[in-house]
Amino acid sequence: MSNDKLQRFEDQLIRTVWDEEAEEWYFSVVDVCQVLSGTDNPRRYWSDLKRKLKAEGSELYEKIVQLKMKASDGKQRMTDVATTEQLLRIIQSIPSPKAEPFKLWLAQVGTERIEETIDPEQAIDRALEIYLKKGYNPDWVHQRLLSIRVRKELTDEWQTHGVEQGREYAILTDEITRAWSGMNTRQYKRLKGLKKENLRDNMSTLELTLNMLAEATTTELTKTRNPQDFADNQDIAKRGGRVAGDARKAIEKESGRPVITSENAAQLNTVVVTMIEDVAESTSEENKNK
Repeated sequence: MSNDKLQRFEDQLIRTVWDEEAEEWYFSVVDVCQVLSGTDNPRRYWSDLKRKLKAEGSELYEKIVQLKMKASDGKQRMTDVATTEQLLRIIQSIPSPKAEPFKLWLAQVGTERIEETIDPEQAIDRALEIYLKKGYNPDWVHQRLLSIRVRKELTDEWQTHGVEQGREYAILTDEITRAWSGMNTRQYKRLKGLKKENLRDNMSTLELTLNMLAEATTTELTKTRNPQDFADNQDIAKRGGRVAGDARKAIEKESGRPVITSENAAQLNTVVVTMIEDVAESTSEENKNK
């Protein structure tokens, strides 16, 4: 565990801790109960809520773990913590006006997921809208959506060739990423200062292009070489990644600049916004001088 932090909600503090191994945030449940319910005795409130959840047939209380967090006296004490998914379930059982916006949001998300199951094109439209609202360049967004299709084609091939979702997908992804970038996925995210964020969402256009080349090549090699076991798939993943790795080295040799940088989406978008502001300012000055 690392990176103990205090998150602020309406000027009240919620203790959190980041598990780098699991790439998961954990939140102090008693802190959340205090903030949303307004109770003066959050530990008693959480104890009662656990009994209520159990009576409702929920197994959530059995999955809650304890981690050491800094208490009000400054000492590290064991306290119940919840992941984001578990926390959202807990919030559903808190009858409070402060919890209502979260419940409405969950209902909206659930509705959207059902709609996307019926009409998958809506998922693409929503993704496009979300990226644009976050300030991404439209050209980058279209490339990012293409990268999603490239990734889906690769995972379809993995599934056809007996690769299991989850751990085995992650291992092969690491092999591809290491072969083209020189780092595994976790090291790459650490370079960019990321935690739960998606690595591809924080790549530059060139980084994203090379990652797509690596995955598209791996897909093509998987189709033509027909791997028979996981070891064969690992070998192909390395080969596919090396094709993009060679391209990266060639680009760096010609440009004299590294392809992979520590810049993340926030920094990349800041650059874009600054450029737009500079252009707007220049245009304004030109109009004044006319």
